[in-house]
Amino acid sequence: MYMSENQQLLDLALRVSKKAAELLSARPDILEVSTKSSDVDIVTQMDKASEALIVSSILAERPDDGMIGEEGADRKSTSGITWVIDPLDGTVNYFYGIPGWNVSIAAKDKDGVVAGVVVSPTLNSTWWATRGGGSFHNGKKLTCNDPVELNRTMLATGFAYESEKRALQLQFINTLLPQIRDIRRVGAAAVDLSFVGAGNVDAYFESGLNEWDVAAGGLIAREAGAIVSQHQIGGQNFTLAAGPHLHQILKNTLGL
Repeated sequence: MYMSENQQLLDLALRVSKKAAELLSARPDILEVSTKSSDVDIVTQMDKASEALIVSSILAERPDDGMIGEEGADRKSTSGITWVIDPLDGTVNYFYGIPGWNVSIAAKDKDGVVAGVVVSPTLNSTWWATRGGGSFHNGKKLTCNDPVELNRTMLATGFAYESEKRALQLQFINTLLPQIRDIRRVGAAAVDLSFVGAGNVDAYFESGLNEWDVAAGGLIAREAGAIVSQHQIGGQNFTLAAGPHLHQILKNTLGL
């Protein structure tokens, strides 16, 4: 049976992300911790080991592809395909032994992301999507919640590691919290975006995300019918994901 390139990329992403998740699930008792953008933005030896496994596994099958990884993978593509990798999304969760951490792998071409996988073993969950092919959770096709009104909204959110940026983020939460059902703080952007696609939450709003945070999860949300948008406010880049009806309401409410 012929497999399209998008399906081939998805198949590789699924296989490699599950290998990385298995590596991470064997969590050592002692984690070697260093910091990145602030004292609370940490990286462990497991982040680095996971990225090394992912990069080597993909290049073994597709040596001409490019790489963009959170822990430093940077390789120019000569094939037209570049992989966008978060080898351990939710490192702080992982450090504290809190569920929700995950492996996020996406493949993109010149027009954007074509395949994305998010594997979270502590949630017994694998989400995936291909461009134009829909999104899935553990084999079940996804559709985001839509329409949802503001007063019925379950909102996922998170906060930047840089403390000086949190004041503006809290202003938005203070605006929304009296008007919505409730908020949830998972601690891992790729899962939050996948949750939007799966209908576990109605919307997601967070600042300071990087390409590897949103590449796979964003495709999963979009292929389930959600709108994922970027907004520059006060020098910060905010990501908003929700079904079309609620997305417009949240934009209006927050003045985006």
